[in-house]
Amino acid sequence: MTAQHPERVLPAAVLWDMDGTIIDTEPIWQQSQVELTDRYGAEWTHEDGLSLVGSGLERSGEILRDRGVDMEVEEIVLWMTDYVTERLQGGDLPWRPGARELVEELHDRGIPTALVTMSRRTMALVTADALGARGFRVVVAGDDVDRPKPYPDAYLAAAAQLGVDPTACVAIEDSATGVASAVASGAVTVAVEHIVPLSEIAGGDVHLTTLADVDVDRLLELTSPALAARTETANR
Repeated sequence: MTAQHPERVLPAAVLWDMDGTIIDTEPIWQQSQVELTDRYGAEWTHEDGLSLVGSGLERSGEILRDRGVDMEVEEIVLWMTDYVTERLQGGDLPWRPGARELVEELHDRGIPTALVTMSRRTMALVTADALGARGFRVVVAGDDVDRPKPYPDAYLAAAAQLGVDPTACVAIEDSATGVASAVASGAVTVAVEHIVPLSEIAGGDVHLTTLADVDVDRLLELTSPALAARTETANR
């Protein structure tokens, strides 16, 4: 609890998804899929691309291979990762509205943050490095865990590296797969709809359409009821 706002509960950490949540890379990922399938004369639609939002890269590679991309799954993953990373390097990142500002304000308020993504570490570090000292204390990437989202492994690993209880954390996600991962970890989950519509059926404690007007105080206001409930359950 804070002295000024006794009804507000500070999270032990805020755990952030990357693609579609912090930076708007989903259109670039989808373009990489289009170019790769075109190269092999494979059929690929916009809806096919949407179906992969939030998925682990290995699953995406398997699906692209099944569709006719004549490469090994790991080759597909590396090709797409290089494609997206090259377009992010050397320029301004396509920040999602309000995301960078909220990460930096969390740092200024002393609340730890972690980046939890299914992208490869080489790409995740492009985003982490762009934020510098006001960014993430921990980065957990897709090649750091054995099981991808929707399994909770990445979120559990981030909480463990920060030395906090995942049920005392807030996670921010933009896809149904990511929301499922965060919920499974026990974190209070904020679902921020982006490319793929998110219904409350997808889970999560808070549903938003943007972070543009969400500062730390607003985040605490939104998440404190669920954090308080987690604390009460843990103390029983």
